[in-house]
Amino acid sequence: MRYEECLLAPLPEVVRREVNAGDFRTARKVIDSLLHLNPPDALRARLLYEIERMDRLRKDFPFGREEALAILRDEVEGFVEHELDRWIADGYVDRAFIDGEERFYSRFVANLFFLNRSLESRRRKKDEKREKVRSLVNSTVDSLLGGREPATYRVRAGINVKVQEDLLDTGEKVRVWLPFPRPGGPLRDVKLISAHPCEPVLAEENAVQRTAYFESREREFRVEFEYVISEQVNSVDPDAVEDGGEERYLEERAPHILFTPYLRDLARRIVGDEKNPYLKAKRIYDWITTNVRYSYVREYCTYENIPEFVATELRGDCGMQALLFIALCRIVGVPAKWQSGWFITPHSAGPHDWAQFYVAPYGWLPADLSFGGSRRNEPQRRGFYFGNLDAFRMIANDDVQGEFQPRKKYLRSDPVDNQRGEVEWEGGNIYYDGFEYRIYVREFKKIQE
Repeated sequence: MRYEECLLAPLPEVVRREVNAGDFRTARKVIDSLLHLNPPDALRARLLYEIERMDRLRKDFPFGREEALAILRDEVEGFVEHELDRWIADGYVDRAFIDGEERFYSRFVANLFFLNRSLESRRRKKDEKREKVRSLVNSTVDSLLGGREPATYRVRAGINVKVQEDLLDTGEKVRVWLPFPRPGGPLRDVKLISAHPCEPVLAEENAVQRTAYFESREREFRVEFEYVISEQVNSVDPDAVEDGGEERYLEERAPHILFTPYLRDLARRIVGDEKNPYLKAKRIYDWITTNVRYSYVREYCTYENIPEFVATELRGDCGMQALLFIALCRIVGVPAKWQSGWFITPHSAGPHDWAQFYVAPYGWLPADLSFGGSRRNEPQRRGFYFGNLDAFRMIANDDVQGEFQPRKKYLRSDPVDNQRGEVEWEGGNIYYDGFEYRIYVREFKKIQE
């Protein structure tokens, strides 16, 4: 069953009540009873998906209260217990009650510092690499804003995935899909440098979500590659913008790109009486980057409608903000789509998502909502990431929910995107707690000014 089909039917109220109350054990019993009633195929798929979703939610909230308190004492100077309850009430700390236990989100401390900037002075462990990367990005953006010609870089990078040795019996084959660069736009000259434990099957260059595929009895997998990428700087004259083009990117795409009443109303209020497609997208970009706060989130597979979550919570990570931008743009008639892969600098590399919007005759233009939003108090830098993009990217995905080559048999760990790799065996999907991944960069070299 495809991911979007798993969420086609609404979750029965009798199940939702128990899930919302955190009584997952009772919810499972209710689901089992409903499955015995021979429900319609769509409802059966939704019920089976909810069983998997609850299991994944448990993994997103691994810490009990005592563990959370110990972590905070280690991370926050002068921390006292009553502060945790205040931060929960202020919405800075994500917690859940699951089967009678208070549980805390795996990255709750990082979110606490993202959402409560006043705590920065009390942070015990300074992230010097993060500051170095931000300084590099800002200086790059400033030089491009100052008129420097876009540069081109050659990048060599890769990803390692290691499946837990004790997860499967010796001799069981594992199927692995690792993200691989997708040529097009600013990215070209892709080369496979090395791979382990065998030569991978590379998806076609125009695959929506491009991968290097392995099938082996080994438990460690690696792909290393090289590509060339250029900075994108575009000059758009709003008066020269035309209507039309790329109409297929105006459609809904369940389960996350849906034109719900709330999102329709929000889009109307943001855009107002603006008719120009470029300026419509700009108003949406400005609203998101000045109103939505960055935060880490649960795995995407645990959400029923990501744009509505962002638009009601007013927070979300890079991909969530991109999905909200895409949905709102499509609602007001501006074609928009997803793009993702990795954020790569000479210092580090990790997963990242952003968006694209289309205006004729200029074509597809980038919009990085989270990079813009993190610079909301720096108007010129925030504005850069609407229509322009640095070259600190590895592009592997050009849309959400793309089919792999070959197609995955079981539900993916991330049915929306692919940045960390997907793993399965004959018995089922291997979720993120069953393998480790490491993204790395070997070389990041300017080759053309």
